[in-house]
Amino acid sequence: MTKAFSELQQSHPCFGGHVFNAGRIHLPVSPGCNIGCRFCDRVINDTEERPGVTSRVVKPEESIEILNKALEVCPEIKVAGIAGPGDTLATDYALATFRLIKEEHPEIIKCMSTNGLLLDERADEVIEVGIDSLTVTVNAVDPEIEAKLNRFVIYHGKRYEGVEAAKILIEHQLKGIKKIADAGITVKVNTVLVPEINGDHIEEIARTVSSLGAKIYNIIPLIPQAELKDFRAPVCREIDEARTRAGKYIDVFRHCQHCRADAVGIPGKSEFGDRIYQRKLEVKETFSHG
Repeated sequence: MTKAFSELQQSHPCFGGHVFNAGRIHLPVSPGCNIGCRFCDRVINDTEERPGVTSRVVKPEESIEILNKALEVCPEIKVAGIAGPGDTLATDYALATFRLIKEEHPEIIKCMSTNGLLLDERADEVIEVGIDSLTVTVNAVDPEIEAKLNRFVIYHGKRYEGVEAAKILIEHQLKGIKKIADAGITVKVNTVLVPEINGDHIEEIARTVSSLGAKIYNIIPLIPQAELKDFRAPVCREIDEARTRAGKYIDVFRHCQHCRADAVGIPGKSEFGDRIYQRKLEVKETFSHG
């Protein structure tokens, strides 16, 4: 049975700032992506502590063995999440992994992140595998703004660019959020805050996703890299002001740790990813979008 938002607030480290003793494991089973975020740099390495980074990509059939090993090392783990390194709905690997977890570890909270391009059409599958929470990255609800943050989408084998791509992405994100929320699954929305692009747009995003049923909002400061490497990261004042504006419409999460796609442990307190995934690589190798 899907866990309620109030229950997640007591047991999920990404839903309540007062949850300091609950651990999570990220299973990096999703290699490919279907959109081209201008700030994204998905890589294989052992050193960077940020989203989109993993030491390796694992197969769904490996996930239970990895989860069991992680639970031995860190019994505090309550959540199994899949947050990349690519998009979880661009391939079938994430949903296959969650089916295995549902069978072997029904007590574990199942948490998935997606860019939302395929969320509308794959919502029934997401609901069927018993996801407890879904995070959707929505960086704009205005196509003109989204086009400045995302170069393209690949939708049913065809590449779309600019405002046309942005319209497709936003439409499917918003329809998908409503479907998932209407099914009783907790939806969290992430937004990457780029002050010069969507800094004045945060309130509108929060209002829109809240009206569709999203329960919690996470504003993530830009890490300047890739095409946005010359843009500045927001300062603390700008982040706080954005959170205050968003908070008029939706609960705001304020303790994001910028976790890797293969993170293991209690955020901010312990990290066992090197032991679980046996990190040995020192090379930096960028994934291709696919």
